[in-house]
Amino acid sequence: MSKTLHIVGGGMAGSEAAWAAANMGVPVVIHEMRPKVKTFAHRTGDLAEMVCSNSFRSDDHEQNAVGLLHWEMRAAGSLTMAMADRHRLPAGGALAVDRDPFAASVTAALTQHPNVTVDPGEITDLPTTGHWIIATGPLTSQALGQAIAHETGTDALAFFDAIAPIVHFASINMRRAWMQSRYDKGDTEAERTAYLNCPMTRTQYEAFIDAILAADKTEFHDGEAESTPSPTPYFDGCLPIEVMAERGRETLRFGPMKPVGLTNAHNPDEKPYAVVQLRRDNALGTLYNIVGFQTKMKYGSQTEVFRMIPGLENAQFARLGGIHRNTFLNSPSLLDNQMRLRSRPCIRFAGQITGVEGYVESAAMGLLAGRLAAAEILGRAITPPPQDSAMGALIHHITGGAEAKTFQPMNVNFGLFRPVEGLKAGRRGRKDRYQAYTDRAKSAWTGWLTQSTLDGA
Repeated sequence: MSKTLHIVGGGMAGSEAAWAAANMGVPVVIHEMRPKVKTFAHRTGDLAEMVCSNSFRSDDHEQNAVGLLHWEMRAAGSLTMAMADRHRLPAGGALAVDRDPFAASVTAALTQHPNVTVDPGEITDLPTTGHWIIATGPLTSQALGQAIAHETGTDALAFFDAIAPIVHFASINMRRAWMQSRYDKGDTEAERTAYLNCPMTRTQYEAFIDAILAADKTEFHDGEAESTPSPTPYFDGCLPIEVMAERGRETLRFGPMKPVGLTNAHNPDEKPYAVVQLRRDNALGTLYNIVGFQTKMKYGSQTEVFRMIPGLENAQFARLGGIHRNTFLNSPSLLDNQMRLRSRPCIRFAGQITGVEGYVESAAMGLLAGRLAAAEILGRAITPPPQDSAMGALIHHITGGAEAKTFQPMNVNFGLFRPVEGLKAGRRGRKDRYQAYTDRAKSAWTGWLTQSTLDGA
C-alpha cells in the first residue's frame, strides 16, 4: 500500500493536516479544486483562504477555551498559528490577521515543503484504498457531497452560514465614528483602538431594525434549495442579522450592537443606544469588516441598509455579505476515535465537515487528523489526545461525546470539558474554574505531545 497521504481540500484543516504529516516525514498530496473549480465565497486559489471573518477569536489562553486551543496548537508546531502570529493585526484580546498575506504565507510554506505536492483538481468519488483525509469544509462540492451521502447512508446534514461585509476605510465618516476597543482592552495603544465604532440613537436603531426586517433577502445559492431542510438550520454562533432581528427588536442591541464598554469620543457625555463595530481587516488599515453582521440580504438592500449606520453614509464596500450551505457529518455515528470513517477506514475526515465550527477548531482537527494518519502510515499508531485537553475535548465531542440524534456544529467551549475534581473552596467562581480547566489542559496536552513524540509521532 502507498505510504502517501492524500488530503482533499486545502482550507484551514487540510493545510494544517498536510503540515503535520509532512513534518513527520510522510509524503503528502493536497487535492485542491480551486482555482480550477471556483466557489462563490473564495476569491483566490490560495490555501487556507479566509472567506468570512479575519479573526481567530480570543487569544486568552488562561480564561478562554479558544485561546487555550491556540496555545495547544502553538505547542504542537501549528502552521496556522505561526502564520497568524506573523500577520497579526491589532484587535484587542483577539487574534485577527491580515487575511491575504496570511493565506499567501501558508501557501508558500506548504508548496516549498519537500514532502508536499499540491494537485489542482476536483475529487468527486470516495477512495477505496490508500490513506486519505477529507477536509473539504463547508463548501464541499456537490459531487463529493453526494458520494459522502451515498456512503454514509444518510442525507447530507447542512445548516446555513453567512458572511459579513467589508468596508473601505477611506469611505467611513470619522466625524461620527471613533476608534476604541470595548473596555479599552489591550496592552498597546494600537490594541486599545483596534475597533471602529459607529453610534446609534434609539430612533436610528429602531429605523435600522425596521429596514433590516423589510429588506429583500436571499436564501440559497444555485443548487442548494432542493437539498435544504425547512426551517433553515442556522448555526447560532454565526446568525444572519436578519434572523437575530426577527427574534426580537432588542436582540441585536444585546448582541453585536451592544453599547457597553464604549465612550463616544465625539460626545463623551452621551451614551449610545447601540453601537456598530468594525474591525481592521488588513495590515494597511484600508479595509474594515462589520463585526457580527453576517447577512442574507440581497446586495442592493445591503448597500441601502448599511448606509443607514452613522459613519457609513457613504460607505464603499470591498465585499458584500452572503449566505452559503455548510455541510457537516453526523460524526458521532460515523467516525471512530481516530477520525476514520467506520465504513471505510482508509478515509479520515477533518475540519468543519466533522461538526466543529470556526477557523481554529477546523485547523485543530486538521492537525490531529494529520498526526494520526501519519503515525498510522509509519506504523506508530498513537492514541487520541486526552479528553482534558482542548483538542481532546473537541475530538471526544465529535466522535462519541455528543448525542448523535441532536448533533450540531460546535465551537470549542469549557462546557465540553469534564468538571475539575477537588476544586478548593474559594476557587469555584467562573474565573477560578476556567483557570483550573486551562492548567489541567496544558498539563494533559504537554504530556500527550511528549509521549506521542517518544512513540515516533
